[in-house]
Amino acid sequence: MRIGGLQKLTLLDYPGKVACTVFLSGCNLRCPYCHNPGLVLPEQSEGSEIPEAEVLSFLERRKGTLDGVCITGGEPTLQPELPEFLEKLRRLGYAVKLDTNGTNPAMLKALLQERVLDYVAMDIKNSPSRYAETCGGIDCLSRVRESAALLMDGTVDYEFRTTVCAPLHTPRDMEELGRWLKGARRYFLQPFADSGALVGGGVSPLSEDEIKALRDSVLPYIPNTQIRGQ
Repeated sequence: MRIGGLQKLTLLDYPGKVACTVFLSGCNLRCPYCHNPGLVLPEQSEGSEIPEAEVLSFLERRKGTLDGVCITGGEPTLQPELPEFLEKLRRLGYAVKLDTNGTNPAMLKALLQERVLDYVAMDIKNSPSRYAETCGGIDCLSRVRESAALLMDGTVDYEFRTTVCAPLHTPRDMEELGRWLKGARRYFLQPFADSGALVGGGVSPLSEDEIKALRDSVLPYIPNTQIRGQ
């Protein structure tokens, strides 16, 4: 396991849980607005990874204090050791939330079948017609569609979410996205904030009114659409 970081306490990352967040290194996408280049490009953080045993020891000590563990990245499903690691978390008594970009439906399906997930937050990068553009030119839409269908047809609790920025996200894009994911359980728009350290460039934050216009374009298709942080 390539563990790039550990946030020991979060009240935000796992809905309804007191949790910690484990950051796994490496990602197969290059979204220009991503603010975690050290996790997407793990060669930038060589030598700073955390041993799995250290994380498990921390979680052993925090039993009874923490309710859940968020697994995020990077893209966690790229790591073949992930199922075994999640099983260890379950044996410690933790609820498990997975953050994923949905590009590895085979791994997601296996995790769902093995019942090691309690909640999945899946990034939806954009409308189908602009998906590759938003991922840094990487064609992954067919795999993302498969993962989205697994969640919508399954029993594990989930959310879809999109980090929105200019010029990548417009009301027309959001309407197309809404038609694609019509009837989804819940969907969040996450405003992009420029951290100054991005994977790419050429993007900027949207105004509050612009983000509300994006939400309004999705609402007819996904009634439980919200702007995260509001």
